[in-house]
Amino acid sequence: MPSIEEEIKQKAFLSEQAKATINLLFTANWLQTKISAVLRPYNLSPEQFNVLRILNGSHPNAMCQKDILSRMIAPKSNLTLIIGRLKDKRWVEVNRACHDKREYSISITSEARTVLEEINQLLIQNEPSSLPLDTIEAQTLNLLLEKIRNA
Repeated sequence: MPSIEEEIKQKAFLSEQAKATINLLFTANWLQTKISAVLRPYNLSPEQFNVLRILNGSHPNAMCQKDILSRMIAPKSNLTLIIGRLKDKRWVEVNRACHDKREYSISITSEARTVLEEINQLLIQNEPSSLPLDTIEAQTLNLLLEKIRNA
């Protein structure tokens, strides 16, 4: 596997921290590209996939938009548009909340749950979402990423 220097054709970095930042961004994009390739046949964006996974995790309970948004990987996404596209595919149901007519309750459909299971099986088979790390390495990486976010 080529080094980050070879991948982006850069000979040196200002520091190891700068190199790590670029390496992290490059690797995140690489991983997103791999996952997008699995999602493409389903006409599903990574953001839509993220929303379906969130709704699946709360199933059979519905969720409101603000709760979905608070759990998203990319919370700056246009959730209204994402929900609209998923509704068009009949993968989510949207109903007005009983307690507040301005709020909507959103739930995943059984069809979407079936599609998610298919996609999860493909991700396991193709392993684009898995890292070639053992448990200790993955734990260390998780601790380091949390340290970066909490700095």
